[in-house]
Amino acid sequence: MSETRKIQPVSGPVNGSIRPPGSKSISNRALILAALADGETQLTGLLDCEDTRVMMESLNRLGISVTHDAQNNTAKILGCAGTPPAPSAELWLENSGTSIRFLTALCCNGHGEYLLDGNSRMRERPIGHLVNALTQWNAQVECREGNDCPPVKIHAQGIQGGETRVKGNISSQYLSALLMTAPCAKSSTQIIVDGPLVSEPYIDMTLGVMAQFGVAVEIQSDNHFHIEPASYRSTHYFIEPDASAASYFLAAAAITGGTVTVEGLSQLALQGDVRFVDALEQMGCDVSWKNDSVTVIGRPLHGIEIDMNAISDTAQTLSAVAVFAEGPTRITNVGHMRHKETDRISAVANELRKLGQTVDEEEEGLTIHPAPITPATVETYNDHRMAMSFALIGLKSEGVVIDNPGCTVKTYPHFFDDLERLCQIPS
Repeated sequence: MSETRKIQPVSGPVNGSIRPPGSKSISNRALILAALADGETQLTGLLDCEDTRVMMESLNRLGISVTHDAQNNTAKILGCAGTPPAPSAELWLENSGTSIRFLTALCCNGHGEYLLDGNSRMRERPIGHLVNALTQWNAQVECREGNDCPPVKIHAQGIQGGETRVKGNISSQYLSALLMTAPCAKSSTQIIVDGPLVSEPYIDMTLGVMAQFGVAVEIQSDNHFHIEPASYRSTHYFIEPDASAASYFLAAAAITGGTVTVEGLSQLALQGDVRFVDALEQMGCDVSWKNDSVTVIGRPLHGIEIDMNAISDTAQTLSAVAVFAEGPTRITNVGHMRHKETDRISAVANELRKLGQTVDEEEEGLTIHPAPITPATVETYNDHRMAMSFALIGLKSEGVVIDNPGCTVKTYPHFFDDLERLCQIPS
């Protein structure tokens, strides 16, 4: 892929159907649980991208056999029954926050020395709250540079169990990591979340995938979880399409006044990001659900005020839609986006301003005031979601160029191919 990519505007409404690749969030959860299970698990619909590849490579380095068939989107994992067998390993996670957080907890169940690290942006992403929570379970784990960020060094002797507390206002991935590793502890565990929890639907997702691998969690209150020692059961697990990826195609219908159907997602999906369609509906679109699909029909758009804390991975998508609405759109309660692949609030504000928009940036969100679009090259900050969301603006406006479009390899290597195919844009 070239270093920049000029987006070709469409000549009319975007109409069609598409099935996005498997959910990245579910794929990495399923890989962790399959690795901890007793026996061989087969995953179907597994997303093939940078984030899942660094996860699978790391599991292999930990002595857990992972056989990946990228062509058929499947993998076979021979689980370790709760204890990673490798006595030492160095794991390189690029900028996959999900991978480094989940694997930090998993490694604490091993017996040996482990080092987890990543690229320069990863070394700026917080993990200290998870490290502190694991040390309350008597795990010997530390941020090597003393700054609450990777690299993470672990001297593992298995997790003892007991009570731990974790803050929930930076990332729900800390709690998910603790929940998934807790059944492998030597005694029962209690996890208490201090303060508000961001991105709550991702916890429901974690609990749902854990249940498919045979482990139930006792929810004693919204912020108190009890887990008894248990063995994960190997299984054949099907991974549903990625709802965050689906948001770009549904947004294309909204922006162009077209009709787009995403196959494989229902209202019962594990992923909270399927609720992105509610935001489009509030803005004026029509939404139709079936048992195995969702359809968005674009209508004249109007600005809204919306709390996107629970579905923050689609906030950038909605920002692109907001450019074409009548009146301002205000996105609130997404301050934790500043700790993602980049500071996503500032990045969105900066690049929309390049495109001629007026944006009020707040600590916890932003307000977008639509204006005529100015041609510009959009910096992506090596953030896959910046590239995919800002490409949508180019569907309706000449002169939108995406810098470093190859960053979509992180979660969706073939995004631009699929977007062109859906929009029937000549390559």
